[in-house]
Amino acid sequence: MHRVYGHRYRRTSLLIAGCLGCLIGLSLARRGYSASASATGISLVLCILLFRIKTIIVLGVVLLTGMCLGLWRGAEFSQSLQIYQSLYGHKLTIRAKVLNDGVYNKSRQMTFVVSDIESTDGDKLSGKLSISGMGLNSIYFGDELLITGKLKPTLGANQGRMSYAKLELIKHNYSVIGDIRRGFAVGLQNALPEPVASFALGILVGQRATLPEDVKEALLHVGLTHIIAVSGYNLTIILRASKRLMAARSKRISTSLSVGLIIVFLLITGFSASIVRAGIISGLSIFASFYGRTFQPILLILFVAAGTALYNPVYLWNDAGWHLSFLAFTGVIIIAPLLARRMPSWVQKSTILMIAVESIAAEMIATPYLLHTFGQMSFVGLIANVAIVVFIPLAMLLSACAGIIGLLVPSLVGWIAWPAILILGYILNAAQMLSQLPNSFREGIYISQITAIQLYILLFLVWMALHFKKSSKGDILTDKTTMTLPEHERMHIV
Repeated sequence: MHRVYGHRYRRTSLLIAGCLGCLIGLSLARRGYSASASATGISLVLCILLFRIKTIIVLGVVLLTGMCLGLWRGAEFSQSLQIYQSLYGHKLTIRAKVLNDGVYNKSRQMTFVVSDIESTDGDKLSGKLSISGMGLNSIYFGDELLITGKLKPTLGANQGRMSYAKLELIKHNYSVIGDIRRGFAVGLQNALPEPVASFALGILVGQRATLPEDVKEALLHVGLTHIIAVSGYNLTIILRASKRLMAARSKRISTSLSVGLIIVFLLITGFSASIVRAGIISGLSIFASFYGRTFQPILLILFVAAGTALYNPVYLWNDAGWHLSFLAFTGVIIIAPLLARRMPSWVQKSTILMIAVESIAAEMIATPYLLHTFGQMSFVGLIANVAIVVFIPLAMLLSACAGIIGLLVPSLVGWIAWPAILILGYILNAAQMLSQLPNSFREGIYISQITAIQLYILLFLVWMALHFKKSSKGDILTDKTTMTLPEHERMHIV
């Protein structure tokens, strides 16, 4: 018993406990539990004073501190959203700032998301609203609008929605980034024919509005909707591919290329939430790797998850995209390396085969959540991920090149665009072919929350078995599987 109480834990384990506590506290806050600011402050001071001791008692204190912080932040944020309950069903006039370029929906309304919401009475409203309305021919990121319409509740990360709203422009805020993105979209449409151009916009910037319905349906049936959702998973596989291609030549060049890809990707996608989260995770990992240190994958995921959830608890409470983003990351940076280590060396050296392994790992982790939340499953999803997703990084690169040339040198676009047309055409044709197979897609096959939890427990046990086969006992909270340098160069950052 003395050995248990006297055991000194690594800082990694303490930080994992703190982040996990934050997520638990935020989850409990959604169910009505709360913690006072004074209790949270006292626990934080106690945690700071005892942090260097690193015993099991301190581990419990850190976990409790994280829970108090999550409970306090969750209760405070939940309170700020209570005002919406009295506004649902009423006609409102608000002033708000646009978060993304508007696109036309099926009803020929301009659709976009707003934040920095202020009522005509001067009251500020937290969160975001989804808006569909008429009155303006174009709406751009950063525009300030006067919006009048009936507020209704909605699902997901937004606190409400308005349809058939009246839109008035108050102020147009010029944005260099916005102009570059729009110019790039025009260049891409000049370079590529339809529906290839719309598909390229989907995988590059997540724009689905211009995609034909049959293409959306085919991607849904083969389990590839995520490739037009510009998720953090897409950024991850691109960075992994660039690292494998360049790391052997120069660590400095590889790091510079990875940082450049993150910046370009953020600019092109308009800083969508999933990409920002992916950028933070990837940036921290690249920074640690460059200096010969290691951010443990479990800590990395929990740290960014806790940080973004504390910033906006709705991510944890209602945002399916947030959940799927972190589930996919878990598969890519924790499960995939363990699977790869049990494969022949020629598989580990192949960029395409490793992307296939990462795709399979992400699919494994996401499937229970998808079945519980959406009740649908593609029975050709695994085949589609292996046959199609491995080409997505190349398709994104070729599409980006075609779009840039189409914008800057339209006269040369015919010579540059054909590789993108070829690879994008293959992806669309393969998706259409697989979607037409009998029983390739099923809906209405929901699983209960208990079943989903049981499946994740099973996956956790599989991970433990794989982990213990490669690690010594006691390393369970300090995994060394991914985003590291060779063994002789490793130094722990935490």
